[in-house]
Amino acid sequence: GAQYMSFPSFEIAKKAYNSNYDAYKGKKKNSPQLSPQDLLKIGEPNYHSISVDAASSGNPGIMEYQGVDTKTGKRLFKQGPFQEGTNNIGEFLAIVHGLAFLKQKNSDRVIYTDSRTAMSWVRKKSCNTKLLENKKNKALFNLIRRAVEWLKNNSYNTPIVKWETKAWGEIPADFGRK
Repeated sequence: GAQYMSFPSFEIAKKAYNSNYDAYKGKKKNSPQLSPQDLLKIGEPNYHSISVDAASSGNPGIMEYQGVDTKTGKRLFKQGPFQEGTNNIGEFLAIVHGLAFLKQKNSDRVIYTDSRTAMSWVRKKSCNTKLLENKKNKALFNLIRRAVEWLKNNSYNTPIVKWETKAWGEIPADFGRK
């Protein structure tokens, strides 16, 4: 029953050894894809953070999103599944949910996302989806409207930071369905 794995550098191996085993086991895709020099430039993630991600089976399809503690992988919130959603909508909602969650907790943590599109939508305070509302996704569109309203009526200082997948592997909130 012994378990083992390899890492491209001693520093990354030490990081794995000193963190949550579940975040590393069985995730070959989590291997960094950059040179040691590039890894040094990017550095390590800020573990005083939460990570958010979405998953969609089909596009549009059944969509859900979640937020987890970056260091431990402990789930902090999860929503869905929603009918006829897209991954971009889920990523947007996950960030806004994370912002509201951290504001409610009066937390100074960072939010990590792997979606530049969702980051842009949050900055613009608009879910710029091309998806049309219908009977099946009405609940999802109600949630989108609530999220946009929250962004327009609330201020926050929470940094929203791009997760460096090529350096750090899959974001800890990943649903593992790739």
